[in-house]
Order: sequence, then structure tokens, then C-alpha cells
Amino acid sequence: MEVPLKIGGAKVLLWSPIDERHHPTGACKHIVGGEAPAPFRGLAICQCEGEDAYFLFYCDENWEAVTDGWHQTIDEAKSQAEFEFEGVTATWECGGPASH
Repeated sequence: MEVPLKIGGAKVLLWSPIDERHHPTGACKHIVGGEAPAPFRGLAICQCEGEDAYFLFYCDENWEAVTDGWHQTIDEAKSQAEFEFEGVTATWECGGPASH
């Protein structure tokens, strides 16, 4: 599935699938509705219009946000992503489909 222009109402700035190139570190545990979610299939760094901060969205195979984290800078969001998924630093892509 193609990466959308927006996730959770926020513009997609950077995205990466989570695939065989990435190693989940287990350094952070996500709980959604009291349970561990299915493995994430993608990460997206997004920003809401008029905001200075960024969201790191953890997405399913349809690029629907399963959970998220809030970060003051893009670099903080990227660092958190690499902390959780070794190798993601090398696989970030810019924007949604309109920027390709």
C-alpha cells in the first residue's frame, strides 16, 4: 500500500517500512488497549499544521497509526526510531506519494 499524505491528520514528512532490513531492539514496549500490538509495518514522522513538534507514528500494513510518540525535533523522532528499530536511519524516505 502506498504511504498516505497524512496520518492521524498530520502531514507525512519522513517514512520507512519496517522489514527485513530492520532489527527490533526490544528497547521499548508498546501497549495498546492493554495488549502488545501486532508487529509494526512502518514508521512515519509527521507534523500537524501550525505545530513545531513532531509525531513518530508506528503503523500497521495499511499505514494506519497504531500508536505514536511526540518529539520536539525531527532528530529526536529519528533517534527514537533507531533506538527501537536498528537500521531505520538508512531507510527513511521523504514525504508521502506527492513528493515522489
